[in-house]
Amino acid sequence: MPAMQANANREQAALWNGSSGEAWVTEQALLDATFVNFEKLLVDAVATTGATRVLDVGCGSGATTLAIARHLGSKGAAVGIDISAPLVELARRRAARAGVTASFLIADAQTHEFDPKRYDLAVSRFGVMFFDDPVAAFTNLRGAMNPGGRLRAITFRAASENPFMTTAERAAAPLLPGIPPRRPDGPGQFAFANRERVQGFLAAAGWSAIDLAPSDVPCAFPARELEGYFTRLGPVAAVLRDADQATRARVTGTLRAAFAPFIQGDEVRFSAACWMVSATAAPAR
Repeated sequence: MPAMQANANREQAALWNGSSGEAWVTEQALLDATFVNFEKLLVDAVATTGATRVLDVGCGSGATTLAIARHLGSKGAAVGIDISAPLVELARRRAARAGVTASFLIADAQTHEFDPKRYDLAVSRFGVMFFDDPVAAFTNLRGAMNPGGRLRAITFRAASENPFMTTAERAAAPLLPGIPPRRPDGPGQFAFANRERVQGFLAAAGWSAIDLAPSDVPCAFPARELEGYFTRLGPVAAVLRDADQATRARVTGTLRAAFAPFIQGDEVRFSAACWMVSATAAPAR
């Protein structure tokens, strides 16, 4: 394997096979409940396109892959791919417990040697925003698609349109130095914020009929889970793990107050400002 490929997404691999992956395993039920409406959107995309062989990119703990597999039944196949071994192992256990026929790969979708022309549709629920070389990644994914195969990926729009997602770091910043800064256009949650940039790298990767349709999706989870959310997930959680008890207490109190506007009754509610990214795989060059 060329050196550049061998080193691809090394930072993301470390995160998702370490602290981030472990946190997402711990919070799997919370995350699935919060993102259930995205799962429904992608199952609808499978139904609309008529796809029978579906690749779920950045499948995480497998909720979307399993939902698609249930939809397809014996008429198709759903395969999830993720760089995180802990998450894929959880996905496999969930599939076995549920008796759902779905397959999972522990691999980097940017560099994995897919069987060519295998899939009708690639989907993703927040799984394609972490590539260090999006052109290389989407070129590789295009090679896995049948000619005319489709892409349907849900990604976040700009941080400024998603105040819930940045509440913790904005509120904690005065108390907690060292919160990792967001890197504009770098791998991360808001890597697809700029429509023109996304259109550019998809076109460079050989995709056509590219469209980014704005979608504002309601999300909710039990208010009792809020402290677990901000102390285990995201950039604040990464720094808070090493903080002393007094600092943790101050930050936790500050964040409870900061999230108060999102609490309605016994639920935390917010709207996620997203793109539904659509494209068609052009024939291989």
